[in-house]
Amino acid sequence: MRWSNSRRRAGRLAAVAVAAACIFSVVSCSSDDGGSSDGSAADSSGTKASGEAIKIGLFNPTKGPATQGGVTTGKDAALDYINNQIGGIGGRPVEVVDCGIDQTAPESTVSCANQFVEAGVVAAIDGYNAESASAVPILTSAGIPLVGQIPFNTSTGASAENRVYFGPPPAAFLVGFMQQLKASNKNSLTLANADLPQAHQVFDGLMKPLGAQLGIDVKSVYYPPTGPNFTSLATTLAEGDPAAAGLMTSQNDNVCTKLAQSLRSVKYEGTMFMAACTDFIDTMGAQAVGAQTYSPIWQPPAKDSAPEPAKANLEIAQTFIDEQGGTGGFYAYGTFATLADFAITLNNAKVTDYTGPNVLGALKAITDYQSFIGPKLNCGKPTTPNCTTEMLLFDVVAEKKTEPATGGFITPLPAALQRIPGAY
Repeated sequence: MRWSNSRRRAGRLAAVAVAAACIFSVVSCSSDDGGSSDGSAADSSGTKASGEAIKIGLFNPTKGPATQGGVTTGKDAALDYINNQIGGIGGRPVEVVDCGIDQTAPESTVSCANQFVEAGVVAAIDGYNAESASAVPILTSAGIPLVGQIPFNTSTGASAENRVYFGPPPAAFLVGFMQQLKASNKNSLTLANADLPQAHQVFDGLMKPLGAQLGIDVKSVYYPPTGPNFTSLATTLAEGDPAAAGLMTSQNDNVCTKLAQSLRSVKYEGTMFMAACTDFIDTMGAQAVGAQTYSPIWQPPAKDSAPEPAKANLEIAQTFIDEQGGTGGFYAYGTFATLADFAITLNNAKVTDYTGPNVLGALKAITDYQSFIGPKLNCGKPTTPNCTTEMLLFDVVAEKKTEPATGGFITPLPAALQRIPGAY
């Protein structure tokens, strides 16, 4: 279910979109440009890109059992916004070489990396690919930077070489969530994840040590990548009545919704932790109240709590995403934000010669940049590819509404992050 009908909203939000585009990009905004094409949420007064396209690659998890449909929605929406509203990058349109990967088959990531080299892309976007490390040697050798929101692969996130991630490291979400759990006097946590190699690495390498450091009893449960028996999984998660239980990550919102419904059906009364999902909030209504989610960015259920310019930009993203009519949720908004920040920061840096090394240099030089719907970013640290450690933890407080648990972004404990390669 989408959060709004974009065709009714497009006219009302168009002025906001144009204003934000003028503020955040270096391209000029003129009311003399032609109208948007059919199927576009762009306003006719936006600036349309022209000329030779700038190619970027996208590792898109569209194959295998762990697909993330929101990545495609976010990509399509972002291209509409970038190319038809803010004038592209340096006035030129962005073209995405969209390559489907299977997160259970590293060879598909290798194949896509080789395809990007052949296509001459200037950067490769990591669409939350758990096997991204398989592409790193190929991309680095070709001088193609890897750019994303969160490095889902711990090896990729352990080094800053030839990569930039606009969001925090995965450890930041776990540290931030668990330190807030501890602050609420909750000392037990059981989380589930798809039975993939990276999930085991995250649990054994991150969650167990963090739990021990914070004094929280942490347990893990794994389910088949093709999907769990939700009643059985909920029953297992609820065993021992942990203070919090749920999902560490989720490849799509449907898993969150079904598990949350099952946790309620088995009478679990602790805090349901539903990764970065949002659809369950809409679907379950009052039954979702009391659950928690995390995110590197502001999301629609918390729009009323978002400060400017994030609130206006979230409305822009929502309009363009709704226009696509595809899968929404975190992966759509995260992909939209990644591509928007990629375009805006390159425009701000006034890059003119679009090569991989030049793009990487501009991204590494980002300083005190207010991201599109996230925190301020400072990139280029030698020890981490991430531009921030800040994360949001949301409480579901009413039907279809969330609020940040601490009023805003949480800064995870540096002492905890410093123990994890690449996290700080």
